[in-house]
Amino acid sequence: MRLKDKVAIITGGGQGLGKEYAVTFCKEGAKVVIADINIDNAKEVEKTLIDMGGEALAVKVDVSKSDEVFMMAEKTVEKFGKIDVLVNNAAIYYGVAMKPFDTISEEEWERMFNVNVKGMWLCIKAAAPYMKQNGKGKIINISSGTWLMGIPMLLHYVTTKAAVVGMTRALSRELGEYGVCVNSISPGFTMTEASKTLPGRPPGLDEMMAQQTALGRNTEPTDLVGAAVFLASDASDFITGQMINVDGGCAMH
Repeated sequence: MRLKDKVAIITGGGQGLGKEYAVTFCKEGAKVVIADINIDNAKEVEKTLIDMGGEALAVKVDVSKSDEVFMMAEKTVEKFGKIDVLVNNAAIYYGVAMKPFDTISEEEWERMFNVNVKGMWLCIKAAAPYMKQNGKGKIINISSGTWLMGIPMLLHYVTTKAAVVGMTRALSRELGEYGVCVNSISPGFTMTEASKTLPGRPPGLDEMMAQQTALGRNTEPTDLVGAAVFLASDASDFITGQMINVDGGCAMH
């Protein structure tokens, strides 16, 4: 029970990696807020966690909208009294087509940044004041190994995930004096439904990516939860401004 009685918000917690984080955090004793744009998915995860004997709250939120994000934080504190952990997982990825950079529309570019970068910033703005009051907090931003490897044909996505690391480092300096640690996790090519169904993906992509790793296989969703639990726990209280690669030794730097 490494997260016993901690209150954690997980954005994009209704599916994919977010759901994995939510279930694992619940097993570790956290009270979990599942924040997702799809409230039906969030409520399904909420029921799963309650059936496990945990405490959970589903909240509908579009992270690119300031009023919804601040309402998410308020509802969390109304229900559980505090915010200890924020996992910034919500992002546009599912259904994003791989295509040349000069065929990406301005609308696609702006939407990607609104969710993946602006949305993360808004969530931190909403949660950080409560962490400051507590004199402690953990913010975990989900980046991606795509920017480390310079993955082509996904420029708007890759660029947002590089921005996440810059945000993480700068905010670790701003929030450090309040006892708030800000770190990021950089997943490798993860076998989620989103990765398996990328439009425009070249044949043999899974095998090619697996061969790039030191461990000879691609990342599974369950591979990522350990790093998230560690960064959310008291064991990481003196770690901030860092990026942890969870990619089987694919991108080494």
